[in-house]
Amino acid sequence: MDDQTVRSALERHWDASDANDFEAEHEIYREDAVLDYPQSGERIRGRRNIRESRTVQPNKKRFTVRRIISSGDLWVSEFVLSYDGVPSYVVSIMEFREGKVAHETQYFADPFEPGPSRAHLVERIGG
Repeated sequence: MDDQTVRSALERHWDASDANDFEAEHEIYREDAVLDYPQSGERIRGRRNIRESRTVQPNKKRFTVRRIISSGDLWVSEFVLSYDGVPSYVVSIMEFREGKVAHETQYFADPFEPGPSRAHLVERIGG
């Protein structure tokens, strides 16, 4: 797959994630895909299990993609995921094999206030 095809598939994936279109959201994964959440120590094996883990998630969620970058079969998406209106900043690292996601790792970070010691050095960016 060329980069534009993968980028389009990723954009469809994140749009479907935001719309809670679980069928379209999971088309991007191989049947034997693996999803890791290092912060909670979880690994989910198989597209079916990945999908089910998301369909049983009770919170209302919204996705706002900030950027997507790539190098070959490695794609990184940076986005804000809000659960019931509370934002988390997320990095998704997807490894593609034969045009589908074989492995994804997602890292989550909560927002925090900037440190006063560097306030004079920073500009605030949108969240």
